[in-house]
Amino acid sequence: MLFSIIAPRVVTALLLSFIVSPLGLMAQQLEKGNTVVFLGDSITREGALENGYISLASQAIEKEHPEKEITLIGAGIGGHKVSNCLKRLQKDVLDKEPDVVVIFIGINDVWHWTHPQVVARGGKGTERGDFEKGLQSMIQQIEAKKARVILCTATVIGEKHDGSNELDQMLDDYSEISRKVAKQSEVQLLDLRKFFLDYLKKHNSENQEKGILTRDAVHLNARGNVFLAGLMLEALGMSKL
Repeated sequence: MLFSIIAPRVVTALLLSFIVSPLGLMAQQLEKGNTVVFLGDSITREGALENGYISLASQAIEKEHPEKEITLIGAGIGGHKVSNCLKRLQKDVLDKEPDVVVIFIGINDVWHWTHPQVVARGGKGTERGDFEKGLQSMIQQIEAKKARVILCTATVIGEKHDGSNELDQMLDDYSEISRKVAKQSEVQLLDLRKFFLDYLKKHNSENQEKGILTRDAVHLNARGNVFLAGLMLEALGMSKL
């Protein structure tokens, strides 16, 4: 893997070079001893692996602020939608007594409407109303435990930046639901869809379907993990490392 052969100082520099200032995030810097749980699907699961975005963010915080004793925990399971996350919210998130929960969900809620393997066995995506209600329920349960929520919009299913990916419109619609819920619930929004599309408009001049931030049009490659780690650090108020 790329980052296994790069010195930690260089990794930190790369992370910082990718940080974009997300205006209006209401980011609060983490306090000493805080625990952050990342709830999501396979992108989040992979993020907790070596050189994944959660691991990279954790390394950067530990290197620059070891005295804070911050713990980042990945709670991602492949194929999961908002309904699945609701069912395991208590065990995988609340039982860990988090101070911050990052909810990064939506890809499968959209993708499963057309994913061949899912459709073949009678599965489907999430209705828009159920997606909205699911996000609201998760936020309410997390806040009832006095934890802070960072709600992310879905990223990409295809990296073409001209709106020609098959599921672009639906991803835009579901991302708008996440933005609406964040505003109504008064929680911090990390608009990953916007940041990914803005990046791709600048760095995907040939309008490729994959290979810029993802390896397969959905899951992150090395550059995508660095990019997302930087955005997460910013959202967590830890960008000035």
